[in-house]
Amino acid sequence: MKQFYLWRLLISVCLILLLSADRDYAAIQLTNSQTAFFESIKKLCGQSFEGATEFPQNPDHPLAGKKLVITVGACTDKEIRILFHVGEDKSRTWILTLSDKGLLFKHDHRHADGTPDEITMYGGWASPEGTAYRQRFLADSETKKLIPEAATNVWMLEIDKEKEQLVYYLERHDEPRYRAVFNLKPINK
Repeated sequence: MKQFYLWRLLISVCLILLLSADRDYAAIQLTNSQTAFFESIKKLCGQSFEGATEFPQNPDHPLAGKKLVITVGACTDKEIRILFHVGEDKSRTWILTLSDKGLLFKHDHRHADGTPDEITMYGGWASPEGTAYRQRFLADSETKKLIPEAATNVWMLEIDKEKEQLVYYLERHDEPRYRAVFNLKPINK
């Protein structure tokens, strides 16, 4: 009987070791895909790209029908700042931050004098299923407190190499809310 319990203990220990090894491997994969995506965006540093709103087409939407330009500006090993201009409005910056916790995507909104807007620094952490060319960011706790109706927001950034496009997409309550597509042929500003 004593041998039976020793075998069960040995099998249990082996299973625990195997399961924790799988979790460690998954974490490494997650970090690698987020790092690879970060590096894919970083390759665009110093360039500007023009885009357009694809959804919604409602003329009352504040971004619809306006010239959209992103400039992949300040890039370091841990942070990329992407200026997002809507017509003459230069108040928006997207910030990608790579840390030990993963990849964070935030929206920084400023007034013309540079002071923070009341609604700023919202966004979220990359979800596990990302790739080197596509990441989804789920609303974080700060966003949920700042904008309660955005608690279910999911932002997506994707580099479509085949079409040479960068896609910015937002959904709320599993429904499309906004989509912009940027042509990855650099423009001169």
